[in-house]
Amino acid sequence: MTNRRFQLPTASGLFLLISLLVFTHCRKTPGTSTSTPSPNPTVDTTGKFRNPLLTSGPDPWTIYRDGYYYVTHTTGNNLVLYKTQSMSRLGSAPRTVVWTPPAAGPNSRNIWAPELHYVNNRWYIYYAADDGRNENHRMWVLENESADPTQGTWVSKGELELPEDKWAIDGTLLQHNGQLYFAWSGWPNFSDGQQDLYVCKLTNPWTAQGPRVRISAPEFNWEKEGSPDVNEGPEFLLRNDKIFLVYSASHCSTDAYALGMLTANATADLLNPASWTKTPQPVFGPYARDGAYGVGHNSFFTSPDGTENWLLYHANPTINTGCSNLRSPRIQQFTWKADGTPDFGTPVPLSEWLKRPSGE
Repeated sequence: MTNRRFQLPTASGLFLLISLLVFTHCRKTPGTSTSTPSPNPTVDTTGKFRNPLLTSGPDPWTIYRDGYYYVTHTTGNNLVLYKTQSMSRLGSAPRTVVWTPPAAGPNSRNIWAPELHYVNNRWYIYYAADDGRNENHRMWVLENESADPTQGTWVSKGELELPEDKWAIDGTLLQHNGQLYFAWSGWPNFSDGQQDLYVCKLTNPWTAQGPRVRISAPEFNWEKEGSPDVNEGPEFLLRNDKIFLVYSASHCSTDAYALGMLTANATADLLNPASWTKTPQPVFGPYARDGAYGVGHNSFFTSPDGTENWLLYHANPTINTGCSNLRSPRIQQFTWKADGTPDFGTPVPLSEWLKRPSGE
């Protein structure tokens, strides 16, 4: 699974990929704001927008605080943050490179799936990185005391030394009932193989507490498209008395990439695999038409006025594009079913104009 995040597309998308790589893989000085490439037009004068929000942005993540959305995604060679009051206008938001990896070392290459979290009045970025060898991928942590994560100084807290010290990517954080939990995608053993979902406790934002507990493995056919079998990109979603863990299934090289879901009671022991129930069918995708292929690696946000729930995810514009930088971030509103579970609907075609999030 070396270079899983950036598998080259077929010839039909090669020219666009080359131009995207020129932008995405240019090293920038940390803390420097740059312009953002975006589709045109993305927002009209009647309060509507259409996807994608950016022309490139695999593994998108967003968090809202003090009136601003902060957005990040995989670039492969650094960490970037966007700051905006309007998710539908992400394409015009300033883009700041907040961290560039060292020239060599265990976290110098293949920077994947960063997430920004706010804990105890400080910002933390979790990211996966290696030394150029995929089998050495581990999770790493940065800390910033500034009120604005695009400002101030990001300080390395080192590797998040997860239990058993095995391959780990796509880490995410849950703050629940005074306890920190960390979920990620990892290998059962030390060799390149199946990706499962694991969870453990943290004693603070940069210190893991064992053991690691496997709460999901690919078991249904829709989780086993491509090779190897994959569960990855776990993201927590809380509502009422339920905790949902929405994840990506099947290999990102296939158009069958889709979202699955685990559910637990909010009062359950989250480190007990029996507390989690897997939905037997995909909850979003797979989708194979209208510029929405290989949908997955999501996060969640609410509209500025707090009345709407929205899904942020990536997808490819053409078939057979795989794990390349052609994956672009998209958003669409989701609702709730009568049983209290999320209803994500189906991926919206790129041609469809949508109502902007309420309060923008």
